[in-house]
Amino acid sequence: MGILTGKTALVTGATRGIGRAIALKFAAEGADVAFTYRSQHEAAQTLVAEIEAMGVRAKAYTSDAASFEDAHKVVEDVKAVFGRIDVLVNNAGITKDGLMMRMDEAQWDAVIGTNLKSAFNFIHACVPVMARQRSGSIINMSSVVGLSGNAGQCNYSASKAGLVGLAKSIAKEMGPRGIRANCIAPGFIATDMTGALPESIRQDWEKQIPLRRGGQPEDVANVALFLASDLSSYVTGQVINCCGGMNC
Repeated sequence: MGILTGKTALVTGATRGIGRAIALKFAAEGADVAFTYRSQHEAAQTLVAEIEAMGVRAKAYTSDAASFEDAHKVVEDVKAVFGRIDVLVNNAGITKDGLMMRMDEAQWDAVIGTNLKSAFNFIHACVPVMARQRSGSIINMSSVVGLSGNAGQCNYSASKAGLVGLAKSIAKEMGPRGIRANCIAPGFIATDMTGALPESIRQDWEKQIPLRRGGQPEDVANVALFLASDLSSYVTGQVINCCGGMNC
């Protein structure tokens, strides 16, 4: 038996990178896993098969993370299919980088919508379910950029900072109902998003990291596992940096 046996987790944006690693980690520890994706249907079906091969249940949902209506429909179906929702991981995220003077409204709105509004959407839908259970763990995927800012990423930084404030507020508001809310702030993690950077830039980033390496999605998934499990039953309203010391 794993430390999540008997629990159901909902992970947004799970067909690649950190979200995928979290879904697989949760399944390996005994959780049934529902997850959302935008358009990568083949990758979603592959992930469902991998999760089910571990002996737990899985279901994939096509969803526009920024849509309030979509989020509520997904949560309603997850509750109907799995019977409960114990863990929500708000992982869906995009970047549309640009300097402030060159950024247009569409870039700003797209990032805020996918990264921050989506978390509100899913928390709003999940909280009544968790409140009736008198338990639940909400994990927002922030970033070290949300804590320290970054030139050329004002939209991304703002969205990730917003996730911190959202988690801390939910922790205070819903703590009496047995619901915990925390954030993970990854640093430089090897994903498709960072993989698009030139090698020289990746090397420069790694030189700034005390552990002298970029992180792996599994590193973040291990932190998510802690926050999802009863090992963190007295942890709420916190931000855990997963950055190799980059932001210490």
